[in-house]
Amino acid sequence: MRIEPYEHNRLNAIKSLSVSAWAPVFDSLEKAMDSDVYRLFYPDGWRVSQLSAVESVCTSADNHVWVALESDSTVGFIAVKLHLEDSMGEIYMIAVDPDYQRRGIGAALTQFALDWMKEKGMSIAMVETGGDSGHAPARCTYEKMGFGLLPIARYFKKL
Repeated sequence: MRIEPYEHNRLNAIKSLSVSAWAPVFDSLEKAMDSDVYRLFYPDGWRVSQLSAVESVCTSADNHVWVALESDSTVGFIAVKLHLEDSMGEIYMIAVDPDYQRRGIGAALTQFALDWMKEKGMSIAMVETGGDSGHAPARCTYEKMGFGLLPIARYFKKL
């Protein structure tokens, strides 16, 4: 496995693996949230909004994106934002193809991003994820990588 800078010809592969990787996450979110609120968040279905978010992240000049490649197949990606005013790097989005999960690719992408942030002079790294069961593998990876949890409660109510 190798990690390389994102190139536009990888966008469709990233979008495809993202939908597969995040399906269990959105299934979990749907069960964890009020159904009316969930439908308001994703009126056209989560895939539509997630595909749009992935494309936006990959094409935004504010993000730095890398892909994990196995042979010549795109098997994962990571996007980082730098918050220079806080000297903080944020892992903004990460996904690994389900067929390649549990092989250390997510951890390798995370470590790559952390090293890059440090090279860029950042003194803090941040990643945000859900507290639901669908996000449990991500939380496990971040905790193994030394991230500390900041407990935050976020509530939603349909109006």
